Amino acid sequence: MITEVPGPRSRELLARRDKVVARGVSTALPVFIEAAGGGVVVDVDGNSFIDFGSGIAVVSVGNAAPRVVSAVQEQVARFTHTCFMVTPYEGYVQVCEALDRLTPGEHEKRSALFNSGAEAVENAVKIARAHTGRSAVVAFEHAYHGRTNLTMALTAKNMPYKQSFGPFAPEVYRVPMSYPYRWPSGPENSGPEAAAQAIDLIEKQLGASQVAAVLIEPIQGEGGFVVPGAGFLPALAQFCTDNGIVFIADEVQTGFARTGDMFACEHEGVVPDLMALAKGIAGGFPLSAVTGRALRSWTRPTSEAWAAHSAATRWPARRPSVPSPPSRRRTSPPVRDTSAMSCCPGCAPCRNSIR
Repeated sequence: MITEVPGPRSRELLARRDKVVARGVSTALPVFIEAAGGGVVVDVDGNSFIDFGSGIAVVSVGNAAPRVVSAVQEQVARFTHTCFMVTPYEGYVQVCEALDRLTPGEHEKRSALFNSGAEAVENAVKIARAHTGRSAVVAFEHAYHGRTNLTMALTAKNMPYKQSFGPFAPEVYRVPMSYPYRWPSGPENSGPEAAAQAIDLIEKQLGASQVAAVLIEPIQGEGGFVVPGAGFLPALAQFCTDNGIVFIADEVQTGFARTGDMFACEHEGVVPDLMALAKGIAGGFPLSAVTGRALRSWTRPTSEAWAAHSAATRWPARRPSVPSPPSRRRTSPPVRDTSAMSCCPGCAPCRNSIR
């Protein structure tokens, strides 16, 4: 630490921020960042902080990772935007090929690229509804799926996400989550009992034949970090298979090796029908995806009705930021290339080189 926190330069920028940035955009740490890398962020006053936030689960391969920076620089020198639905380009196809390879299951898959996690979740729901011809969507207690109108409806937590923003999209129904820490009969029972309870509610209150999709985070990240009990996810997935329901895993926060396996649903061998992916997919750039089974609604001409008009940002859509491993499971992190950069932004020599 070089100054008090916030330092004089950060205080000056905070004053400017208060005059022009909407109050609804909150700030967790009252400092302004000048540089980051090596798991460290450096503010405009020269103070260094260990980056436990990682841009809220985004910069999984590090901030300003050399391979990501190089790929972006190469792409923006070629073109910044064309819209894939007008004039396609190879990078989009490369990303979809990599997602086909990395995601669970050996079945035929399709992918569509978007700009944010909320877009991915919304489009997964749209695809499921188009495929099944049904409208009801089941989500879970403590869930977080985004802040657009539909994803706020899917999100369980009122504050700070939903307060005063209704009415929300209809045909969203909520059932209990397996919550081992708080389960009345003990954590060892939370998996099978919660699954039985959720399935019973779906069958009695909705009717399985009316449900288009069951949407769940394999590990919840906003209503408390909730890891469901053993057997909960497999039971839900089997129920969906038995009843023609699309099982959607929201792996926006848990995907790309943040839980040990490449995707959190792999811990119990669950293979979702569709996966919503974002955050760690692109090393800090706006890119998301829906990947999954080659459902009927992915291939018919009207599929453009659910595609995003901007159809994903150009520059990260060259390859995923996670290097392609020989196996999807428990791969070692890539070796950091330090040939063209300082060792980190945290030590004195690096701070001097940055400034």
